[in-house]
Amino acid sequence: MVKTKICQNCKAEFTIEPADFEFYKKIDVPAPTFCPECRMQRRFAFWNLLELYKRKCDFSGKDIISIYRLDIPYKVYESKIWWSDKWDPMDYGCDYDFNQPFFKQFKQLMLDVPRPHNFNLGSVNCDYCAGVYNCKNCYMCIGNRSEDCLYSAVGLSKDCIDNVFTIESENCYENIFCHKNYNLYFSQFTDNCIDSAFLYDCRHCQNCFACVNLRHKKYHIFNKPYTKKEYEKEIVKYSLGSYKNIKKIEKIFYQFRLKFPRRFARVYRSINTIGDNINNVNNCHYCFSSAQEIDNCKYIFSGGWHLKDSYDIFDGGTNSELLYEIVTSGDNAQKVFFSVNVAQSVYNIEYSNECYSSSNLFGCVGLRYKQYCILNKQYSKQEYEELVPKIKKHMNALPYLDKKGRVYKYGELFPIELSPFDYNKSVAQEHFPLTKEQALAQGYSWYDKPKSEYQPTIKAKDLPDNIKDVDDSILKEVIECGNASSGCEGANVFKIVPNELRFYQKHNISLPRLCPTCRMWTRLGQRNPLKLWQRKCQCAGEKSSNKLYKNTIEHSHKDKPCPNTFQTTYAPDKPEIVYCKECYLKEVG
Repeated sequence: MVKTKICQNCKAEFTIEPADFEFYKKIDVPAPTFCPECRMQRRFAFWNLLELYKRKCDFSGKDIISIYRLDIPYKVYESKIWWSDKWDPMDYGCDYDFNQPFFKQFKQLMLDVPRPHNFNLGSVNCDYCAGVYNCKNCYMCIGNRSEDCLYSAVGLSKDCIDNVFTIESENCYENIFCHKNYNLYFSQFTDNCIDSAFLYDCRHCQNCFACVNLRHKKYHIFNKPYTKKEYEKEIVKYSLGSYKNIKKIEKIFYQFRLKFPRRFARVYRSINTIGDNINNVNNCHYCFSSAQEIDNCKYIFSGGWHLKDSYDIFDGGTNSELLYEIVTSGDNAQKVFFSVNVAQSVYNIEYSNECYSSSNLFGCVGLRYKQYCILNKQYSKQEYEELVPKIKKHMNALPYLDKKGRVYKYGELFPIELSPFDYNKSVAQEHFPLTKEQALAQGYSWYDKPKSEYQPTIKAKDLPDNIKDVDDSILKEVIECGNASSGCEGANVFKIVPNELRFYQKHNISLPRLCPTCRMWTRLGQRNPLKLWQRKCQCAGEKSSNKLYKNTIEHSHKDKPCPNTFQTTYAPDKPEIVYCKECYLKEVG
């Protein structure tokens, strides 16, 4: 039976389906009191948004670059020290106090136990990265198994700059959700393409420019075919070495894209699935940007390979099952609930943070290779199994109230007050943007960036227009961000690093005018929200309902409007033409 509840955070109604209750019963947790969107926002607020700060290691006093600011109240150790045997997280173990709310005790443990200065694992020369796994020579990136990448979220990629969700690609620049490409620039939702730029939803194309919805094509410009000789002559007009050219093309291409239909959702090879940007998944609902081959999941963002039977996850869960309310999880996790960053073969863990290769933990921080621990104190198996149910009952009998009066009993993730990150420096701001006033009113913290210690030596508007006119002297310049006067998201100034300059020169791409942070926000702003709207197909028979697109082939509904409806991340007031799967495939293939 469907049950309607009122979210204790936003006060909106939300429903819990019978399948949801079955899942909660399976893992023996109560139904949530926050709605799905508020739960997602809360999870995202526990993860850093590619922000790095200078600080000291609290163990050695050494200067480090960390995801944690110097003025936060947490202890931060350089990662190689954190992973060493120079300290013992069990030294911070304490008895459970039944006179205090659980979350108050856990907050103190989080303050006492040191945390690693970043989440870089198995990586080489990636000191200026927030979180990379098995990467080499990367700078200001998050991702896995990539080399020589800058300012990107990447996987299995090489020599890429300014990309979001770029996988198995090389020599790519300013791409969003693109896979298996080589020499691809300024493109979105494009796969298996070579030597191309400004593509949107193209597949297996080569030497194409400013094209939409093409499949297996060569030598096209604005969807018009050319011979190889004609293409090489015409493409010179669109040189990306000129910044003025790039900005002009961006505006023209945006309007050109609006003349073509979009697929209502990028859900491929999937059964009984609702969401966007997912492949090879089954029985999944409200899942976004998930990896391949996940089953029976709901409310997942960036789920891992072979994840199954899990709800409410931000990032991770490869070869895992029965996860719930998780903020990042690594490989081989099972029965892990209400936890942040637990990884590497973990089992039966609840309400824990920064724990690895462990099992049977409740309310622990920073443990490795441990089992049967509560608040970092060791127990026997029998003691542990007797005490945990008592703690859960105590969490309900003496709940934690945050400063906004929200009630946290057993069954809810940590209160937002326990996040070590300010709202505007977390992933939450990326997907649920708030003003400072709104964030503070909702109980989040906020970070006002200090004035940069560096003074600009050149303004972005005064940079050479063409990359051909740029030499190594640019590496010495401190550039004022092009958004400095209108609200730069970074530090108002930035520099071009050597590898970055070599990339622009090699690929004939103009210097950017925005700082890396503003460039990132510009890319993120081009993505659809993590929200679904019920809509009707805009195929009206022979043309789209707005008459901008004329169909190339007769559809099954002939000259009548398509009756299909769907859930999509394209809001009803957006200008894009949105087709159902059947109509889209008729036109695009």
